[in-house]
Amino acid sequence: MHTEQQRQLSREHSRASTSHTYSSGMERGLILLVSALMAFMAAGVQGTFHLSFANNTEVNITRNGCGVSKLCVETPNDCDPAANSTCLFASLTASTPMAPNGTVLSVELRGESMGYIALGLTQNASEGITALFICAQNNGSFFFRTMTRNNTDGMLSSVETIVREIRGMVVGNVIKCEYDIPNVNATSTRTSHSTTFQVLLGNGTVNGTALGRFNTVLNSGTLNVADPNSNTVTTSGADRPHAVLLLLTVLTVPLMLRA
Repeated sequence: MHTEQQRQLSREHSRASTSHTYSSGMERGLILLVSALMAFMAAGVQGTFHLSFANNTEVNITRNGCGVSKLCVETPNDCDPAANSTCLFASLTASTPMAPNGTVLSVELRGESMGYIALGLTQNASEGITALFICAQNNGSFFFRTMTRNNTDGMLSSVETIVREIRGMVVGNVIKCEYDIPNVNATSTRTSHSTTFQVLLGNGTVNGTALGRFNTVLNSGTLNVADPNSNTVTTSGADRPHAVLLLLTVLTVPLMLRA
């Protein structure tokens, strides 16, 4: 009889222990799930792991340094990004290129859109792909995305391109942003580097979190993004009178010979 009571007590203790273990396991699982959700929500606020945001959110974009310390592309020509005007503007400043890591490209981008503005880097805008760096707004809130565009059909695809020190602001329909792109290299080899790209500026729509088609507003043509003078016209106005005099001289000589 005594032995039977001991067995009954042992079974009850085993059930209680199993129940406690199961309950503890559920609690640990719930804590882990909540932690994962909190991490996911935090990542949603600041982007995903390939994006990092600067502590300083101030953005001040001007033409200062264009052609001297930074390469500037814009439409309309010579428009002022600091003024209240329709100006789609970007500047690019490159660190010294080093193989195999390429260069760090610091970008300023300013434009008007109720959706997004973007800067694209590509080897050929009519084939291959374009790497897009997108500064966008959703009802006045700034957000940043990296995408690729298929240059043949225009399809956008998400890509986790590393971007650092992102700063952005939205005032009405004006979007301004600054960011750094590390490891920029136009070559497919890791033993050399190239900073020659076509720079695209454009815009698109935003519907919730969905991005509409990228509309190219400006294609710079092929530029060396490490050279601030890459898109500077070498012929100045002072050279034009000499060219006109030379043309008149060439035309005058045959007339004199005929006389």
